[in-house]
Amino acid sequence: MRHIARPGEPDKRTLRQGLLAVRSRLTADDLRETSTALAARALELPELGRAGTVAAYVSVGSEPGTLALLDALRARGVRVLLPVLLPDNDLDWGLYEGEGSLARVRHGGRMALLEPAGERLGPDAVTAADAVLLPGLAVDARGMRLGRGGGSYDRVLARLERAGADPALVVLLYDSEVVGHVPEEAHDRPVHAVVTPSGVRRFRQDS
Repeated sequence: MRHIARPGEPDKRTLRQGLLAVRSRLTADDLRETSTALAARALELPELGRAGTVAAYVSVGSEPGTLALLDALRARGVRVLLPVLLPDNDLDWGLYEGEGSLARVRHGGRMALLEPAGERLGPDAVTAADAVLLPGLAVDARGMRLGRGGGSYDRVLARLERAGADPALVVLLYDSEVVGHVPEEAHDRPVHAVVTPSGVRRFRQDS
């Protein structure tokens, strides 16, 4: 399904290419510094402070780093779910039990992912999460998220909606990736907040 583009608006593919090019220029020091800052900001979120279960992911390559955040959540006693990519691009889930519990898995010709090596909990496990941390490439002022285009998290969001689940949806990005407008399609859903190394921006106030 195609979105209705604004005049002069870049399409999703063009926008993704530009954002990935910027990420590719980040240094190892940049990644370390932003990972620490991102974890500190995210841990200030009340939605994570009161969460018993958080669905998250392990960052790879030049993505904003998540391991420090995963370890901090686990140290708080939070049950952390991590995704396992299935052949149809849907996501199964497993428990995060420390960095040593991760296995590097290559899916076809894609970049290798770090996935939980233990028991598989099933795709519906995410519906028990109090908060879901989403990867992305950008978010706009309405909370519309630009993903990588694989559709895995579109399936997750649709599964949450079908189950009547309403976890806090939080995207983790670099500061420069909060943009004016992201093109959306009919199935796209806004997130509730974005966390960047410099702070938090909310798109919906939860009671």
